[in-house]
Formats: sequence, C-alpha cells, structure tokens
Amino acid sequence: MAKRDLRAFMRESAKTEEIVTVPGPETILGENGKPVMLEIKVLSNMTIQKINDMYTNRTMATDKKGTPYIQNNEVAFKKTVDTQKATGHILAEALVYPDLKDPELMKFFGCVDISEMASKVFPRTDEFVHVNRAVMTALGLNREADNGETDKVIDEVKN
Repeated sequence: MAKRDLRAFMRESAKTEEIVTVPGPETILGENGKPVMLEIKVLSNMTIQKINDMYTNRTMATDKKGTPYIQNNEVAFKKTVDTQKATGHILAEALVYPDLKDPELMKFFGCVDISEMASKVFPRTDEFVHVNRAVMTALGLNREADNGETDKVIDEVKN
C-alpha cells in the first residue's frame, strides 16, 4: 500500500483559534448607537472538552441502602454534569470582547467565578440567549443553526 500524503492535514489554522466578529444584543449599544460587536474565539474541541470535564462529576451508583450497583462485574458509576456552569465557562473562555475574565469587569459585577460572568454581564434572558447562540454557533455547537446538517452527516457515517 502506497503511503498517503498528509500535507492537507498540516494546516496552521488547525493550531490556532480563529476570532470571529458578530453583532451583539440590540439592547447593548456602542458609542455609535448601534449594537456592540462581539469578538468570539473559536475554541478547539480539546479546549471545550477540558472545560466540560471540569464540571463533570463521577460518583458510585448506589441503592437506597448505600450498596453499590454492580454491572458486568464492576461497580457502576453515575455521571453528573453541571451544564450551566460549563456553558458559562465556555462563554467566558470564547468571548474576547467583552473579556469576561477581565478583573475590572469581574470586580464591577462582584463576581469571582468566570462561569457566572455571562449571566451577570448579560442579565436579560434575551441578551443571554443572543450571546449564547452566537458563541455556540461560532464554535459549531449550535445544532439549531446547522439546519440538520450535523444529523445528516451522522446518518451518513452510520450507514
């Protein structure tokens, strides 16, 4: 079997996180009277996974008496994920402007946990939803925005 050329995969763009600019919520206006522009860093899959792992907890699954459940001769575990905190952390990590990790901004909102900053800076539901959707779409995590393309790809791979 001939050796295949791997140069197509040796992309500098695969080693950097691109920054995209999108309009912010209509309720937050800049000096020109128009909505501020958000700057979003397109995080790598590895970065997103590490953040999700930080908010994932594995505990031994037990019955009401505290006896561990056994499955396939091994102790069973239950996994819980604090998706709210993970999402907040992803938003804080991805947003370049506004920088939700900025000490002055965090002090203004009386916040010490970056996972809570998006909720503080964008307290209205419509603002938070707008920013969350913009970031998740930029990261490729918004399944609503892909018009079913992700599901089509998954179906193709299965078949």
